[in-house]
Amino acid sequence: MSTAMNWKQLLSDIRFTHEENGDIMPTESKQLADPFRSAFHADYDRVVFSNAFRRLGRKTQVHPLAQNDHTHNRLTHSVEVASVGRSLGNRVAGILANSDLLPQEIDFYHIGTIVQVACLAHDLGNPPFGHTGEDALREWFRQPEHARLLQPLTEAERNDVQTYEGNAHSLRQIARLEMYRNRGGMRLTAASVGALLKYPWSSSHPHGRKKFNIYQSELPYIRRVAETLGLPETDTDCWARHPLSYLMEAADDICYALMDLEDAIGLGLLDYREVEKVLSPLADTAAAWHIPHPRERTAMLRGLAIGKAVDDVAHTFVRHHHDLLNGCLKGRDLVDLCSENVRAALHNAKTLARERIFRHRSKLVHELAAFPCLGLMLDLLVPAAHALLVSGSLNVRQSLALELLEDEPLTRDDTLYDAYMKILDFVGGMTDNYAAKMAQELSGISMV
Repeated sequence: MSTAMNWKQLLSDIRFTHEENGDIMPTESKQLADPFRSAFHADYDRVVFSNAFRRLGRKTQVHPLAQNDHTHNRLTHSVEVASVGRSLGNRVAGILANSDLLPQEIDFYHIGTIVQVACLAHDLGNPPFGHTGEDALREWFRQPEHARLLQPLTEAERNDVQTYEGNAHSLRQIARLEMYRNRGGMRLTAASVGALLKYPWSSSHPHGRKKFNIYQSELPYIRRVAETLGLPETDTDCWARHPLSYLMEAADDICYALMDLEDAIGLGLLDYREVEKVLSPLADTAAAWHIPHPRERTAMLRGLAIGKAVDDVAHTFVRHHHDLLNGCLKGRDLVDLCSENVRAALHNAKTLARERIFRHRSKLVHELAAFPCLGLMLDLLVPAAHALLVSGSLNVRQSLALELLEDEPLTRDDTLYDAYMKILDFVGGMTDNYAAKMAQELSGISMV
């Protein structure tokens, strides 16, 4: 029997609710009869108006606590990725429709909106201080002196709490924490959720040692989503990727590679000539020389480069359409299968950023500070949760510490895994500024 995916299922607008008895129940979108606002437009609105999305404005993209107002944060990055993703989705949909590769009843503009939604939500789970924040949260739970606090957990639960993963927490935000808390979250359409899943497996899967999208807490939900979308299960609780997730990934790669260079010009970390050399395979550098300011000149070249990359990625998607629907893309990602010019430009941009931006002293100092900052909060909260649920008694300090979790307080009915995930929701949901301020306050330094 064929396991090929089909576009009618892949673009499902079914939403899911989480019933009190634990069941994950489907519900059709209320936007079905609205000619002016599709179900996928409603998804976009739900992400935009969420608290998690708003907090991205004070979360690190590359430069922690940057003083330059032009420097990207996670919010501006997500908006730009969503713009590129929409262009990719619309371009792909137009080509597929003209080639009779989409069912006639499908509005092909929906594809661009779905990719846009996934791009907009892809960083909702990033903790304060970016990827360094992820490392700090993981390291705390992996320290030998904290092993006793994890003993009551199952192996799968330990894998989750020892591997804070921004991608998995993005899913947790939309599926559990925002809007209908613990009752389906934002209740986005299955199509938008599928497009968000870059790594559709859990931390316990062999792939999960590097990246994953699904905590144990969201596994029942994703099983229903995957079934609705017709995603083939390639292993136990491991699925083939939704084809549109590759467009979300490509949009993120394009922006991540090119926008960092523009920031570096503004911060004085790179010279325009260095950036011009990297972008020259994708843009006519002579077209920008009439612009006097280096950053504005860089912005023009960046725009031309993005346009060229979008066109190349879209045609690459269509060339590999059959493999994408069969869950067997022969390449790491779409960019890996693009033309040499696109691959080289994005690779060289990332290499330049890694060598000249990511290891700059101004960034290193803030990244090092992330470890004691987040560690201080975990030092307070995790032993307190363990004392409440395992020992059964709290000292005064522990009792006060748990009162910090006012949005989602711990109860004696929680499992230890649930309690630790609530703590990670709390700490991981902080902005850079809030985390730094709270760590300072808890340390006692700011009391006088």
